[in-house]
Amino acid sequence: MTTLKAQLQEDLTAAIRNRDELRSSTIRLTLTAVTSEEVAGDEKRELSDDEVLKVLGREAKKRREAATAFDNAGRAEQAARERAEGEVLAEYLPKQLSDEELTAIVAAAVAESGASGPQGMGAVMKLVRPKVEGLAEGGRVAAAVRSALAG
Repeated sequence: MTTLKAQLQEDLTAAIRNRDELRSSTIRLTLTAVTSEEVAGDEKRELSDDEVLKVLGREAKKRREAATAFDNAGRAEQAARERAEGEVLAEYLPKQLSDEELTAIVAAAVAESGASGPQGMGAVMKLVRPKVEGLAEGGRVAAAVRSALAG
């Protein structure tokens, strides 16, 4: 079975061969982030697929934040590049939950915890987080919980 890191390395080779600059630079940067994560700490180690997914998620989030910052600065070309890089990374990430799926998970957690009002946020997040790990961004989850508790 191919590890996620090996898959990224194969895809990088293919992208270079196909002269796909966007894809090759995005994957190269991501592999660099994976490598720096591997050598962080006391000893070098191989990351598990789950850990590589976390690195991919962080990289994708950086691209989204950069795209927003470039948009706000009126630099549409750079924003488009960041979004395109984010789309390349999204191919390796698990499919994100739709708003309906997220709302249903949050509603079930609110019912299960019996929480109401903003003070119940922590209790609901504790139930929701394991169910949506890697499938929905933290900010999106928090917003969904906030709106469920307000309603």
